[in-house]
Amino acid sequence: MIKAGIIGASGYTGGELLRLLVNHPNVELELATSRSLAGKPVTSTHRHLEGFLDLKYENPDSEYIRERCDVVFLAVPHGSAMNYVPELLDGSTKVIDLSADYRLETSEFEQIYGMKHSDPRKAVYGLVELHPEAAEEDLVANPGCFPTGATLAAAPLAAAGLIDIAVFDSKTGVSGTGILPTETSHYPNLAENIIPYKLTAHRHRAEILKELTRLDGKLRNINFTPHVIPSIRGIFTTAHLFTKEPLSTDDLKAIYEDFYRNMPFIRLPSGVPSLTAVRGSNFCDISFEADTANNRVVVLSAIDNLVKGASGQAIQNMNLMFGLDETLGLWLPAAAP
Repeated sequence: MIKAGIIGASGYTGGELLRLLVNHPNVELELATSRSLAGKPVTSTHRHLEGFLDLKYENPDSEYIRERCDVVFLAVPHGSAMNYVPELLDGSTKVIDLSADYRLETSEFEQIYGMKHSDPRKAVYGLVELHPEAAEEDLVANPGCFPTGATLAAAPLAAAGLIDIAVFDSKTGVSGTGILPTETSHYPNLAENIIPYKLTAHRHRAEILKELTRLDGKLRNINFTPHVIPSIRGIFTTAHLFTKEPLSTDDLKAIYEDFYRNMPFIRLPSGVPSLTAVRGSNFCDISFEADTANNRVVVLSAIDNLVKGASGQAIQNMNLMFGLDETLGLWLPAAAP
């Protein structure tokens, strides 16, 4: 059995890790940490797990965590993971970081996040469909939720060198803002409303840019604007991809089916994807339509921001890192409606 620990287990992503790992056939949940809640039952904050686990929050040092765990998930704020990783990696313990600390080059991270990076080591970017090499690594940087939906929507066309301009419009459920209430997540502000933010300079653009330019070194015109919508979960992305040549919808079907062949968590449904069809699951649903008159392709993607956009993808990475089938513990249908 793989002994797993979660540092920062009291938030939404920590709760999703616990929910998914508690029934994973190859995992034993060893510990869940929280500085402020040490000694209290995990179910005091994650009441949906009542009867499924009897862990209490702990606040041990990194050496103690390392000795007890085969894999550690870091569900901590940006800038905190870099303080844990050097003390956790010892050649036997594997680490999956759900923060942004290791997703970008050190200089780019410091510029975008406005903080000094104390541990400038390399990590594989854990977007599994594009980085199967995570299977060989001890440290994986789990992607951001917005970049997951956006990058997967455009990757097949980027890899074919067909994109001239990419414009991503993404809408996220309020859980993407975290467990602590904010002005944005305050019900009277968000109900019956849509709130765009960081219109041209959202920090997740850097991840989208990095991944798509890795697939196509000539692609540079990549634009991204996020919005918060009055939904608890999910990210719905509309990608307007202006192509270098006209493409038909049949062309797109062939390109996407070939690119995502044998990738179990990518589905290509007919019609418009739905957030309810992926809620609570690790699937990314993608559909598309060609606008031949304007050399434009509209690609739609839907994910659950807490699962494929965070904790589910982290477990998908863990499965690969331990030589398991990537679907293990994750092959679950959505909770619809």
